[in-house]
Amino acid sequence: MRCDLNDTMNRFSGLLSFSFAGALAACVFTTSACSGEGASSTQTGGGGRGRGGDTTVPVTVAQVVQKRMPIEIRVIGAVEAYSVVSVHAQITGQLTNVNFKEGEDVKKDQVLFALDRRPLEAALLQAQANLQRDIAQAANAKSVAQRYADLAASGIATAEQVETSRTSAAALDATVAADRAAVENAKVQLQYATIASPIAGRTGALMVHEGNLIRAQDATPLVVINQVAPIYVSFAIPESRLAELKHYMSLGTLAVDAKPPNDDHASSHGHITFVDNTVDQTTGTIRIKATFPNEDRTLWPGQFVNVTVALTQDPTAVVVPTAAVQVGQLGQYTFVVKPDHSVEYRAVVVERTAGLETVIKTGLKPSETVVTDGHLRLVAGSRVSIKGEESQVTP
Repeated sequence: MRCDLNDTMNRFSGLLSFSFAGALAACVFTTSACSGEGASSTQTGGGGRGRGGDTTVPVTVAQVVQKRMPIEIRVIGAVEAYSVVSVHAQITGQLTNVNFKEGEDVKKDQVLFALDRRPLEAALLQAQANLQRDIAQAANAKSVAQRYADLAASGIATAEQVETSRTSAAALDATVAADRAAVENAKVQLQYATIASPIAGRTGALMVHEGNLIRAQDATPLVVINQVAPIYVSFAIPESRLAELKHYMSLGTLAVDAKPPNDDHASSHGHITFVDNTVDQTTGTIRIKATFPNEDRTLWPGQFVNVTVALTQDPTAVVVPTAAVQVGQLGQYTFVVKPDHSVEYRAVVVERTAGLETVIKTGLKPSETVVTDGHLRLVAGSRVSIKGEESQVTP
């Protein structure tokens, strides 16, 4: 009976050993199958960001060119009226006539307002009458003084009488001079009743309307006139570029272009006429003014404009489309397409940007090909397929 029990235990242990070995083998087989499937996927999956197998990234490219490019200063400026006149009345009176419409262009010496002239005309007549009266009295005083002088020579009149007559004549002469001044003043006051435009320009809103009583030197002007042709554009440049600006100004007049944002018209052309005599220490800039003919009224006082100051021309600039230059953690770079259609990461130094074109200081050479679209899927060594080629914006 004991032998039968031992034999049974041995058989049961062998069965357990066989089951454990089989399970272990099955697990190893399953793991190997999974590993093989992953390896197969890695070899055929194509990688990421343009890597693996024969996968290529479609891109748009452009040629690096060498050509003449302007050296410019680009800033934001504000348009200012060439001259601003606030029209005030110089006398008190009723406004009887307004000879223009609000927002209308007026010429120099054009009559704008007329005031009631009747009190002023009466004052002028009174001053002229006083003058004529005193002229007659002065003439009589001179005759009296002469008679007393003749009588004194005959011993009939006293010296006191002679001096008194001469004093009266001299006083009346002074009165006549004062009357003449009063007449001239009355004429000037009468001229003030007609208010003419001192400049040619464009009128603003009318502040006082016909029929109102106007007082001399009111704080509120009757109207404000802005001279808009010619016109100023005021802007500020960094003080770091002041020496460069002065250098090119010494060689000749510097041209300036100004264009309002979102305006389809061509830029207005002017030239620099004013450089401020001090640098603003709070902003580190210096104020500049340019004068524009503005005959087409494209520029308007108070308007913001894009200003371009043309300093000179660089005949050998290395130029690429601005879209080719990217910014990464290490700075600006481009992807250069090599003859085998692989790309090379190339760090560049940008000298300046002019619209849709960028001038490269270092990093690129003429005739090289750079990527302008499709950067996101590229890394160094990626292969590309060219789906299009851009040309330079300007020849």
